[in-house]
Amino acid sequence: MDWITGALMAVVGVLGGILGSFIGTGGCVIILPSLRFLFGYSVPAAIATNVLVVTITAASGAIAHALIKNIDGRTAKIVAASGAAGAVAGSAIFALLMGHTWLLELILGAAFIYVAVRLVYEGLARRAAGGAGRKVPGSPAAKAAIGFLVGALTGIIGLGGGYALVPIFVYALHAPMKIAAGTSMASFISMAGVSAAIKLWQGLADVLAAVIVGAGAAAGAQIGARLVPRAPVWTMKLVFGLVFSYVSLKFLLHPFGIVV
Repeated sequence: MDWITGALMAVVGVLGGILGSFIGTGGCVIILPSLRFLFGYSVPAAIATNVLVVTITAASGAIAHALIKNIDGRTAKIVAASGAAGAVAGSAIFALLMGHTWLLELILGAAFIYVAVRLVYEGLARRAAGGAGRKVPGSPAAKAAIGFLVGALTGIIGLGGGYALVPIFVYALHAPMKIAAGTSMASFISMAGVSAAIKLWQGLADVLAAVIVGAGAAAGAQIGARLVPRAPVWTMKLVFGLVFSYVSLKFLLHPFGIVV
């Protein structure tokens, strides 16, 4: 790796960390497609390297959110525990899909569509979803089920879990957006960590790239978390939705030879 590539990776990490911490996704919406389309990684290698980076980003972002009291600790513990178990199951499925990169890309694209459309619409309409307060409502059983399912997705597509946890917390459990973002960040440390460990064991992750991107992302995550109290909720939704819309199209069209 030359120094220009390393520097560009660090910049991607900072941008991913800012956005990821700002909206509770761990930077995956910037980092994974950059690894795939900007740096030319194969889909399995991009997924593996990304989830290793997301583990670093999530830890940094969770600390920042904890300092500003944006985390529902009880919910985070439940979702993290069940999510770790789900990540093991998802990683087993990922091993079966590694030879079908086109299918992995379609799955990645599909993961973004519904949430992207809904958040763009509500962001443009400046509609506020979610409830008030400092907690994520819902029963422990419901939260455990959510954690397992999102953890399984993390094991398959390496997106860290925040891309799914934030909208589930907001729309299904009616959590406040800012608490959803912080709790999501804390919850998926275990999901990303378990998934990353398995993919490291499989020899898929580029550790040097992950360290460079992760260092930038960790710094960016501190900035992103501090933007949360200053930003209107509708702005967070619009940023979240627009980025996800582009990423979904990128992955959905690429297997058909269409570049956007």
